Amino acid sequence: MIRVLIADDQHLVRGALAALLNLEADINVVAECADGDEVAPALDTQPADIALLDVQMPRQDGLRTAAELKTSHPEVKVLILTTFDRPGYFRQAFEAGAHGFLVKDSPPAELMAAIRRVYSGDKVVDPQRAMLSVETQNNPLTEREREILGLAATGAPVSKIASTVHLSAGTVRNHLSNAIGKTNTTNRIEAARIAADQGWI
Repeated sequence: MIRVLIADDQHLVRGALAALLNLEADINVVAECADGDEVAPALDTQPADIALLDVQMPRQDGLRTAAELKTSHPEVKVLILTTFDRPGYFRQAFEAGAHGFLVKDSPPAELMAAIRRVYSGDKVVDPQRAMLSVETQNNPLTEREREILGLAATGAPVSKIASTVHLSAGTVRNHLSNAIGKTNTTNRIEAARIAADQGWI
């Protein structure tokens, strides 16, 4: 029996995936999480073979969670499942230690096959996405710039961002300025859009 944990912040999506997977004779969904920061504690109490992680979740995204699981639960294989088919996400997923990457509009049979292949030790790599990720520019943003630009993308003012990340407003402006320069844009909204399109945030 393949034990699967699902992490997705959308309750309907999470429930539908669980119902779909539990129809398979050899797959059992053992845990469901609404955010990446719930995954490791859930695995501590309910071991799983595969963690099916969404990329974009509100507090801790799937890519960061995948990287953390390499250390905290190295026995768990990660399969990234996302709405956003961006080359940057594909590359980041495998850099974070993921064993597979699928988009949510993949046919159910493809998802089942991916789970079984990852469980057996294979990696699920789409050749076309792999080529696009090679051709896409590497993420030039630092981890702090990614964090701040991600908050800026929500429309939060500098004062709110500064409070959230526990930095001064001046330091936040410096990080935003660096991000704007690295994305070759003129303001933080454009910088956030470019970074999102590339899968950098």
